[in-house]
Amino acid sequence: MKEKFLLSILLLFLVLPFAANAQALPPPAVPFPGQATQGTTAIPAPAQAPVIPFVDLTVRNPESGREVAFSVQLLLLLTVLTLAPSILILMTSFLRISIVLDFIKRALSLQQAPPNQVILGISLFLTIFVMWPTLETVYNNSIRPLSAGEINVQDAYRQAENPMRTFMFNQMRTKPQNIELFMSMRGLPRPQNLDDVPTYVLIPAFILNELTVAFKIGILLFIPFIVIDMVVASALMSMGMIMLPPVMISMPFKLILFILVDGWGLLTAQIMGSFV
Repeated sequence: MKEKFLLSILLLFLVLPFAANAQALPPPAVPFPGQATQGTTAIPAPAQAPVIPFVDLTVRNPESGREVAFSVQLLLLLTVLTLAPSILILMTSFLRISIVLDFIKRALSLQQAPPNQVILGISLFLTIFVMWPTLETVYNNSIRPLSAGEINVQDAYRQAENPMRTFMFNQMRTKPQNIELFMSMRGLPRPQNLDDVPTYVLIPAFILNELTVAFKIGILLFIPFIVIDMVVASALMSMGMIMLPPVMISMPFKLILFILVDGWGLLTAQIMGSFV
């Protein structure tokens, strides 16, 4: 008796879900006897779900030498993209421009205006403006022939390296002390022209040169604003207002002077002129 009762309970639990699903389904659209079938409305089919493409990454043996060359080019491209920030900062005019703009921000005693993102954005677009002839030469001599299959990767690298080397060497042409410093540190002979300077020597020499030039420009920018700070501090001390921060009073005078002399225009013109 007990086994029959448990069996009936088990059958009840098995049948109930099917009965519930059967009640939840809509009744079939069957016309009544004598009713016209033209006016019956068909149940619309559910909308098909959007198809999401399947993305797969497989590793297999190459079928031809062209696939091997393409794989090597892809690896080189990823390497260049990884090193792109360092190339942009250290091998272009970005380093000098960003340091000078940061100096003018500190000289004006500004803390949050303009933000650092704005300073870096201005430096980026001014770098593109300065480096445009060099970048155009790199594109015409290296990138476009490589994409057209006219030259290989090694030739494209040499064609892209030469304009960059010329730009960096032109910035140190009048004062090649940094090149001589790194050449002597490596025990290399005194170079006679650009071809005698290796790239691994030219790049750190260019970085030191950019830092030196940027700091020189920053010193010249600080001089007029330091005079304003000294005048304001002396005036406050003579009036006995020792507790009042001199920066709070001198900053509006700095901004007025900077705007009256068209500071942004003069600063931009001087930065651009330093690369000629």
